[in-house]
Amino acid sequence: MKEIVVISGKGGTGKTSLAASFACLEGRDVVVADCDVDAADMHLLMQPDFNKREDFYSGELAKINQDECIRCGNCADICRFNAISIIDSEYIVDPLDCEGCGYCARICTSHAIGNEKLNAGEWFLSSIKTGSLMVHARLGIGADNSGKLVAKVKKEAREIAKRNGIGLIIIDGPPGIGCPVISSITGANFAVLVTEPTISGLHDLKRAYELVKKFNIRAGCIINKSDLNTRTTEIIEDFLKAEDILHISNLPYDEIFTESMTYGQAVIEYTNNDMTGMIKDSWHKIKQIL
Repeated sequence: MKEIVVISGKGGTGKTSLAASFACLEGRDVVVADCDVDAADMHLLMQPDFNKREDFYSGELAKINQDECIRCGNCADICRFNAISIIDSEYIVDPLDCEGCGYCARICTSHAIGNEKLNAGEWFLSSIKTGSLMVHARLGIGADNSGKLVAKVKKEAREIAKRNGIGLIIIDGPPGIGCPVISSITGANFAVLVTEPTISGLHDLKRAYELVKKFNIRAGCIINKSDLNTRTTEIIEDFLKAEDILHISNLPYDEIFTESMTYGQAVIEYTNNDMTGMIKDSWHKIKQIL
């Protein structure tokens, strides 16, 4: 089984559009995993049916039993996150501020405070328009542990691929270099880095590659909107050569990326022009590496 993860050091580079196009090109022969759980949008392009839905619990949240509480205020005094306040003469825990450390429960003399599992979001298993399956998720508002939710999505995708005899998983990873990105690239066979020829795009490409390199994952790069700044594109190409990163392709700026998303389609299915051919060639080059 092979895993291809599509990531970018910053948002807005066309990462999800390309990942969706690759998934459409493979049709039924791939399991899709949307690991951008903080701002998931792959579902906008893949038309999932949300057939299976399951809550995801991670972390803990303090809860005060008002019948047992003696209103001493010790919990509010020691909470370093200022998560406990008085509302209508009752001490109440704010779920957005509580970190679930459990210290308030330890110092409560009346044993009125306990920790409960925190519902941090939900994950889904869907049939999608290509005839394949997609695992995706949505992190709860203000919830932590997005890295653990990404790990859950990947685990389910691997099990589904193994159960159905599918040898390829395409992962739409989150932008940046944080915990969710680390979770999404762990165990991957190849990382596709999508960048754009801007100062911030180059800077974040370098950061993303440093992370990929630490995990000893082979990487390739697609420079999207490459004709917007040819000088910066040349600098990026020099960087790819110096680091032995596979230069997959340069894609020119094309409003088709935006138009296709407006109609809920991947670029590859929205039109059949030069851009379509370049994306097909890019995918063919990636598969050759695998």
